[in-house]
Amino acid sequence: MSQLHFIVFANEKGGTGKSTTAVHTAIALAATGHRVGALDLDSRQRTMTRYLENRDATTRRLGKDLPRAAYEVLEEHSEDGLAGAIERLAKQADVIVVDTPGRDDAIARSAILRADTLVTPMNDSFVDLDLIGQVHPENYKITKPSFYAELIWNSRTARAKQTGKTVDWVVLRNRLQHIDSHNLRRVGAALDELARRVGFRVIPGLGERVIYRELFPKGLTLIDLPQLGEVGIAHVTARQELREMVAGLGIPEPGAIEPIAAAG
Repeated sequence: MSQLHFIVFANEKGGTGKSTTAVHTAIALAATGHRVGALDLDSRQRTMTRYLENRDATTRRLGKDLPRAAYEVLEEHSEDGLAGAIERLAKQADVIVVDTPGRDDAIARSAILRADTLVTPMNDSFVDLDLIGQVHPENYKITKPSFYAELIWNSRTARAKQTGKTVDWVVLRNRLQHIDSHNLRRVGAALDELARRVGFRVIPGLGERVIYRELFPKGLTLIDLPQLGEVGIAHVTARQELREMVAGLGIPEPGAIEPIAAAG
């Protein structure tokens, strides 16, 4: 258990690409030699689980040995259930990727307490930014951190007291538009200001691309480009975005105990 690295994807807003990003991260890590476990805490939506089930079906159909993650959906929604699921996955993994529900949830809070890397995907808009900080309507400056930011702050403080370890909180700017605009710059400036006040890192996530929605039925990811048939420059560019995002998370190398310091 001491070598496990927990990556927890958490955001109380839906529609941020959280589950898609979590699955892509899990498979990208598996492709680089990690033994990956994936734990789906949303027993109603089960998006991560269905994605990985689709992947297993495609693997069998193609007869290919694709990178995979062991996975489980949390059926027993309790502290004991969470501990049991982690214990089972830990037998097969050195990294566990946890996908939490897009709502406030007591077990999700418990998972956040275990996080070594906490990832909050957000769309690049003031609507999503409001989850972690309130913005002045005229000058777009941060007026105060939100309830969610305070929740994460308290969770990180509790973990530090319990284990002596710090939590690397990473905010992903998902669905970045590939055009420049005043709004994008204002969101970016507000995020940078809030990052200094609250203590998270900001890295680019996954862009807004149709390909992500098309991959789900087959359970494939951008790591699997050879299985996609004809691919274009957009696919290659998106795969590079994924690789840069995973590198930006700064996850330990396979077998390492202490995390490698991430740039920035």
